[in-house]
Amino acid sequence: MLRVALLLLALAKPACPSPAAVASRRAEALKKLLEVFGMEDPPAPPAHFKQPPQYMVDLFNTVANADGVTKNPDILEGNTVRSFLDRTHSEEMRFLFVLSSVAKNEKVLTAELHLFRLWPRVTGGPKRQHFCQVSVYQVLEKDNPDTPEGKKLLAARLVSLQTSGWEVFAITPAVRDWTENESSNQGLLVTVQGLGGSPLDPPAVQFASGRDHHESKRPMLVLFTDDGRRGASLPTGGFPGESPILPAKMPVPKLGRSRSARSLERLQPCQRHPLSVDFEEIGWSGWIISPRGYNAFHCKGSCPFPLGENMRPTNHATVQSIINALKLSEGVSSPCCVPDKLYSINLLYFDDDENVVLKQYDDMVAGSCGCH
Repeated sequence: MLRVALLLLALAKPACPSPAAVASRRAEALKKLLEVFGMEDPPAPPAHFKQPPQYMVDLFNTVANADGVTKNPDILEGNTVRSFLDRTHSEEMRFLFVLSSVAKNEKVLTAELHLFRLWPRVTGGPKRQHFCQVSVYQVLEKDNPDTPEGKKLLAARLVSLQTSGWEVFAITPAVRDWTENESSNQGLLVTVQGLGGSPLDPPAVQFASGRDHHESKRPMLVLFTDDGRRGASLPTGGFPGESPILPAKMPVPKLGRSRSARSLERLQPCQRHPLSVDFEEIGWSGWIISPRGYNAFHCKGSCPFPLGENMRPTNHATVQSIINALKLSEGVSSPCCVPDKLYSINLLYFDDDENVVLKQYDDMVAGSCGCH
């Protein structure tokens, strides 16, 4: 009799899962979440504190709100922006960027070389020039880059000698060659000449290198790519008006609610509710720069007959609601409360090579809910 009672008690109240089972389920859930973000494993956080390039931070702030939600889906070309810092650390105008982190399925749309031009040194004399010609070459032969056969011209233009700041050169053909054949990447060569190709005093113009200048001014390669990942066919875009408020913590469901409370919840009309995703809480804050988390929202509530316009029903949902209410067909349920508009979010993060990446992900935020 006692054994029967203990058996009934065990069936009525399932045993709590073991710590190992909880850890396994958490690991499985985080792996699935990584798949949503197009990754197999989370990138390792930088070994030492690294300041992301200001260009990438400014681009994130232009593309997204503080919580990462896209302001305008047409700002970015493609859905991925990758930045690479020069690996040569040379005083010469030779640059090398390692592109091993670019996935094979990524289509290179645009590639830019960003060079920071320092203030010119004062060189007196009445014949001082005000402009110089800067040329960027793809190096074809590592040991003979100065010969006509050893390099290929990518971009050239006149640059003022009277100012300082970033200069951007389009070098897309070279980067496409490098991503198709990694061994062909022999780097870039930049030359500076006077008007008409005349010699120019070297101190008259100088670009910052990765050796003697601040990290924020290091030569940088920026790639705009597309990995082909696209979301569902629901309308997408940025939030109109202000950004939604991001709750500090994800609401924890209360256990042991009464049956009447659950019934009341089911009677609530279909509407959008907060759903916070906190990257620090799930252990991703070491490699994600921005945002710290975002509000994904979720849809919950009933879709009772008759469906009003405030429930944003589709025609199909309206017909299904009628059939369900009149019991005209067996097994037809009432329409469901689901997202009818989805927005994209943006992540700014360090990849495995400690390069900074800006990536846009479709269908990550429920913009509104409706009965479907």
